[in-house]
Amino acid sequence: MKPKIIQQGAEAILIKKKGYLIKDRIKKGYRLPVLDEKLRKQRTRKEAKLLDKTSSLISVPEVIETNNKDKIKMQFIKGKKLSEHLDNMKNSIKICEEIGKQVSILHDNDVIHGDLTTSNMIYNKKVYFIDFGLGVHSHRIEDKAVDLHLLRKALEAKHFLHWKEFFSSVLKGYNSKDKEKVLKQLKRVESRGRYKKGF
Repeated sequence: MKPKIIQQGAEAILIKKKGYLIKDRIKKGYRLPVLDEKLRKQRTRKEAKLLDKTSSLISVPEVIETNNKDKIKMQFIKGKKLSEHLDNMKNSIKICEEIGKQVSILHDNDVIHGDLTTSNMIYNKKVYFIDFGLGVHSHRIEDKAVDLHLLRKALEAKHFLHWKEFFSSVLKGYNSKDKEKVLKQLKRVESRGRYKKGF
């Protein structure tokens, strides 16, 4: 099977090869070469470590190997990308509850995904979370609230007909030990967003 580019973004190219997925971080010509190499190396290592940690917590692609420079070879997850299918799935509400449960597991282990959108979730009997390129370790309630806020905004943008019930189901499944604090902070985060829109 020939290598196939399945996605090309600003930060990386995703290549399917022999049943695996290779994430190849793109060189940035506008950066100093030494700085560019350092940044790509740091981000590659960080993402590989986050995937390794979260693989024992929730469903994520298994890291096969990394060159510790700019490439991660990982398991290719077959299934439906939720950004394209969630609206028409009979079990969409249950799936959203499962998303909330998985996010709370991440947060209880101080993992912030950083880009919680349904484009970064694949469904194949269960929900797989992908793309931890913006992920970080953090115990801060603010960071956990922002993670949920980004998911709410993503649902509103991509699933505008059903986003309210979808997000309500996410929060129903979100059973973090800090749930009360996180949801209280989420309200503050959302109010800041509304305040900014007023100008």
